[in-house]
Amino acid sequence: MTYSIRPITEADNTALAHIIRAVMPEFGADGPGFAIHDAEVSKMSFAYAAPGCAYFVVESEGRVLGGGGVAPLANAEPDICELRKMYFLAELRRQGAGSALMQQCLEAARTLGFKRCYLETLTGMDDAKRLYRKTGFRSIAQSLGATGHFGCDSFFILDL
Repeated sequence: MTYSIRPITEADNTALAHIIRAVMPEFGADGPGFAIHDAEVSKMSFAYAAPGCAYFVVESEGRVLGGGGVAPLANAEPDICELRKMYFLAELRRQGAGSALMQQCLEAARTLGFKRCYLETLTGMDDAKRLYRKTGFRSIAQSLGATGHFGCDSFFILDL
């Protein structure tokens, strides 16, 4: 599959909200305490237009198939960003897009001046965890900041 990665635009909001709301239940992440309920899901381009934020979509043949971004980690040291809302439709998985998007997000984080990148996920997202470890993220014992995602049970950090 041929795909490209580009910054999110307002025209991507509906497709991306659909992706997030379709993918998260696949992994049991549709109850309270998960990102599926974040207000920004319906208007991602606006949420990531804020200072210190960047969000990218992955598309193929003009169709958005996934995305991911970085933003400052709430209630944490100012040099820590969070990798956020990185989700792909099944047809995009195992195509190399995860690694490519991860590198795009981490480069944006460095450009924005962050020194560390945090993420949280949950049991069952094994492919995602493999990608995080392959990228150099290390597991940490507890959550950082205040993401509001109390449903997550796995936490990682990377020195940028």
